[in-house]
Amino acid sequence: MQRRIVFCGDDFGLNAGVDAGILELAGLNRLSAVSCLAHGPSFAAHGPALRDAGLDVGLHFNLTERFGSTAQPEVLAPGKLLARACSGRLDSAWIERQLRAQLETFERVLGRAPDHIGGYRQVHQLPAVLPALLGALRRHYGNGPRPWLRHTAAGSQHGIPMADCARARLIGALGARGVERAARRENWPINRRMHGIYDMRGGARRYAGLLQRWLDNACDGDLLVCHPAGPGAQDARAAQRQAEFEVWRRPEMAEWLRRNGIRCARLGRY
Repeated sequence: MQRRIVFCGDDFGLNAGVDAGILELAGLNRLSAVSCLAHGPSFAAHGPALRDAGLDVGLHFNLTERFGSTAQPEVLAPGKLLARACSGRLDSAWIERQLRAQLETFERVLGRAPDHIGGYRQVHQLPAVLPALLGALRRHYGNGPRPWLRHTAAGSQHGIPMADCARARLIGALGARGVERAARRENWPINRRMHGIYDMRGGARRYAGLLQRWLDNACDGDLLVCHPAGPGAQDARAAQRQAEFEVWRRPEMAEWLRRNGIRCARLGRY
């Protein structure tokens, strides 16, 4: 049986290297989705190239990083955001203001609404953030088509190292059930499970081994996230991003996917 898996490249708009790597992999049919940092330094310049790329293009909702941009002055450090979210001390008006600004930028650059919504550092699913986000999305899009939401529940972890397994399960524990409940209650589309979480270290050899395990474990409707970048990436994880890119662009990848019955699929087109 063929398995339809959403392969999503994260952090488009972070820098030119990330954008170039994602666009090249999309052209090779290695990706079916991309998550965009609407206020990232390079999004305005390179975002238009996504319009006709044949991808599910989504918003990577950000509440923690400025990325050198004056467009997003109000952010919280990750630890402070998590603490306030879990203790009920986040201002819903602040969340909605941030989301509205990022959606407006996204729509201005792309000329359309996002196909999906996730979060940078998975902030979209946090307690207090998710209800405000869903309320804002309902008001923003009314009765129109709804974007699918990133569901972070970990897929099968067979063969995954213990530390990476724990990391994936912790991310899911921080809010996957809330996303799943919202999906059932209000008919928001979601992916089935998520793969691709690790410490973003180890180079191409380690990443290739992890990728094969994730693909072996993936089921129909799952999401596999990646963080590729071509030359020119300048962030702290640039070397590992380039290692991911080199693994995904290998010619043998297409044949391996075909032989194992895996199709790179858009969740919005199921």
